[in-house]
Amino acid sequence: MTVSQKILALKSIDVKIQSVPILRGVDLDIAEGEIVGLLGRNGAGKTTTMRTIMGLIRPVSGTVEIGGTDVTAFDAYRRPALGLGYMPEDRRLVPDLTVEENMLLPAWVNDAIDQQAGLTFVYDLMPELAAMRDRKALLLSGGQQKLVALGRALLAGSKLLLLDEPFEGVAPALAQRLSEVIATLKGEKLSALIAQSELTHAVSVLDREVTIERGEIVRSGG
Repeated sequence: MTVSQKILALKSIDVKIQSVPILRGVDLDIAEGEIVGLLGRNGAGKTTTMRTIMGLIRPVSGTVEIGGTDVTAFDAYRRPALGLGYMPEDRRLVPDLTVEENMLLPAWVNDAIDQQAGLTFVYDLMPELAAMRDRKALLLSGGQQKLVALGRALLAGSKLLLLDEPFEGVAPALAQRLSEVIATLKGEKLSALIAQSELTHAVSVLDREVTIERGEIVRSGG
């Protein structure tokens, strides 16, 4: 981590939910332009880690730094302005909004996001989204919804993407397409944290893997 600046630094993060320890002393760094896999079984703490980074869960101790700024006390709505984009496992699209409207949601609440530049970038990256920009989200397949959720994350995530189980429940062809898109991002100097239960389609694009078990980082390496 000595060559590139850290875009993300979690330091001794402890999280409890209803008094139950979920994360225990989690330390995690990501450098600018680095793609890291967060591996672990269901319930290991992957989603809680991402929600903590996003500010949706407040740690009981430890610090969260994004781009060198301590954001531990920042409310969730302030964090996307730092170039942070989040793709939740369950996609969280608004069914009655169109593909384009769903992707623009972060820009509607964050004046720092350039809507047109963001859409141009996403449509160049994923032309299939441009072709269905006017379709309502409820009419899409699960895999197509994943692409939309990734596009929405990219609107806000100019520096760091958090992708929670992007390949889960997706047909092989669309999973391969998602992998291709993520691989393309390596040339855009974006950083990413990709949560997965097992190494599958993203293995070829990861710079290193971090393993989490029972809320603790047990292995970090290339």
